[in-house]
Amino acid sequence: MMRKILPILLALIGLGAGGAAGYFLRPPPPAPEAGTTEHTEAPAETATGHGSAPSENAHGSEGDAGGEATVEYVKLNNQFVVPVITRGAVSSLVVLSLSVEVTAGNTEKVYAAEPKIRDTLLQVLFDHANAGGFEGEFTETAKMEDLRSALTEATRTILGDIVKEVLISDIARQDSA
Repeated sequence: MMRKILPILLALIGLGAGGAAGYFLRPPPPAPEAGTTEHTEAPAETATGHGSAPSENAHGSEGDAGGEATVEYVKLNNQFVVPVITRGAVSSLVVLSLSVEVTAGNTEKVYAAEPKIRDTLLQVLFDHANAGGFEGEFTETAKMEDLRSALTEATRTILGDIVKEVLISDIARQDSA
């Protein structure tokens, strides 16, 4: 019994330590733009009358033809670990990194709701695992599209139409011996 639990326990401890290291070693936030002060409560008005947009490099924003950011990619802080249960025992672990594509200016809304988002996404991932989605060739196009669609719809129930799509940036499955 201990031989089966120990690798899983070590994997979870390693993932936790890696997540903590990434959190504490992340780069500092970008410096304020020239001409703004730290005491301003609202963004400075631009020539077009709109508030200043967040830095495009902060979260990998995508621009339109006018050079303005239209979407932002918000990487969720920690990986998701999903056990795959076969015949009442953990047969493998699936580890995923997810990002949320949102309309520009909504990054903080994602971070503010992250605990609720993580809970909802974990439930979708567990349901996918219980339905056999992570068994066999789990990266085939149809299974991945179903998973992305379910993750996107679940995230929209929390954040609404600001969510464009949930992206799977990393996925790995480790089978138990």
